Amino acid sequence: MIIRTISNLLVALFATTLVATAAVAQTEATQPAPGASGVGETGSSAYILGRDDVVQVGLLGRNDFGGRARVQADGTIQLNFIGKIPAAERTTSELADDIRAALTKGGYFADPVVTIEVVGYASRYVTVLGAVGQPGLVPINRPYRMSEIIARVGGVRESAADYLVIRHEKGDETRLFIRDLSTGDVTKDPLVQPGDKIFAPIADTFYIYGQVNSPGVFPLTSNMTLRMAIGRAGGLTQSGSEKKVTVTRGGKKVKVGIDEPVQAGDVIVFGERLF
Repeated sequence: MIIRTISNLLVALFATTLVATAAVAQTEATQPAPGASGVGETGSSAYILGRDDVVQVGLLGRNDFGGRARVQADGTIQLNFIGKIPAAERTTSELADDIRAALTKGGYFADPVVTIEVVGYASRYVTVLGAVGQPGLVPINRPYRMSEIIARVGGVRESAADYLVIRHEKGDETRLFIRDLSTGDVTKDPLVQPGDKIFAPIADTFYIYGQVNSPGVFPLTSNMTLRMAIGRAGGLTQSGSEKKVTVTRGGKKVKVGIDEPVQAGDVIVFGERLF
């Protein structure tokens, strides 16, 4: 009798536990998740879609809607249930809102949570060429500063000049000094724009020989003077003289002051002091 009573109590306790667990699960299922607003995104909500971009559209918790869709020439994507819907010049957030509204208006779903991920970037990019680690096209899936773009292509090579040439889509051209990109001053590290062409030229060179510690060929940096060129070559030897210098430019010897600029192709030779 005692054993049967204990058994009945255990069964009743187990049944009560199951009912309580089910009630909690049902309550959690009917309550919205924290922060849910009807639109979910896995990509950048700031990215503006354009022709030939590919998006992955879905509904949270369902697999009977969506899939991959390419933005067509007319700026639309094709989806089941709702057909064509404008996508070009829309952010992923705006497109998700439009899809949610269309599904709700059509009576297909009561309160759908639309997810959109950009899986193919084709319409917005910058072109990086020249003396960089990995030249090519860089998709612009969010706002990028110039320093970030240069980092994404592996930086500039040792043979690169100390500046970048940026040609914008409208045709105007600007120059940026590479050293300024790391100062933290955002005015010197601007945001790139889709369609920008960024070129890292090979640095011009000059030649320096004679009474210097490290003679050879060196890259020419912007505003380099003859004095700076001496420092680049490791300084003068003990017998070298700043006054005993000859500069050959374009096949002709020219007179260049110690604080005057060096030009591309200059051949600089320092001689010995008399005593």
